[in-house]
Amino acid sequence: MSVVLVDVNDEVVTAWRSAFADTPEVGIRRGSLLEVDADAWVSPTNERGRMDGGVDAVVKRYLGAGIQVRVQRAIRDRFGGRLPVGSAVCVPSGAEVPRYLISTPTMRQSSQDVSDTMNVALACAAAFQAVHLQNRAKPGSIRSVALVGMGAQTGQVPAKVCANLMWTGYTLFHDHGFADYDELRAAVLAQLDDIEGAGSARRVRINVPQRPSFRP
Repeated sequence: MSVVLVDVNDEVVTAWRSAFADTPEVGIRRGSLLEVDADAWVSPTNERGRMDGGVDAVVKRYLGAGIQVRVQRAIRDRFGGRLPVGSAVCVPSGAEVPRYLISTPTMRQSSQDVSDTMNVALACAAAFQAVHLQNRAKPGSIRSVALVGMGAQTGQVPAKVCANLMWTGYTLFHDHGFADYDELRAAVLAQLDDIEGAGSARRVRINVPQRPSFRP
């Protein structure tokens, strides 16, 4: 699967290039998410799926108001109306590009300081879990995905912290398959002290006890 990280923030792009230097399969570019031709876009959101700020608002303007209706319906049907951090929904966009939108919360509210949390790692891993679940339900439906700097705008997460936590989320999903979002969140929270202790200085690869993978 093709993965592209894209953002208009130069600091985020520079931090990605450092954090993902040994992950050449991940493409990195400066620019708008709207310019990326991918099967799925990932939009950081809030627990209610209100697309009224940050990248969410940009995506809503581009795809139309109906996209928020689909996202919120999925949140209501699958999560009872509140999407926990470390979870995601994947819905048809109604457009040719992207064909799917993945919404994953980095915060509970529309604008909230999450700079001292692991929310970015949880959200990034959840986005890739959503890709996996979509492809398990409909094989080959998502072959490329684009993500922005999660939490770096309305979440006030410093660029270097954002990049390192996104690397943690990406490698967690790359290394392990999860049955559901609860199992994914548990894997991150089990190493909370290690991740918090690293701060922005280094990346943390999450170790998960060996067990059968749920990825086909």
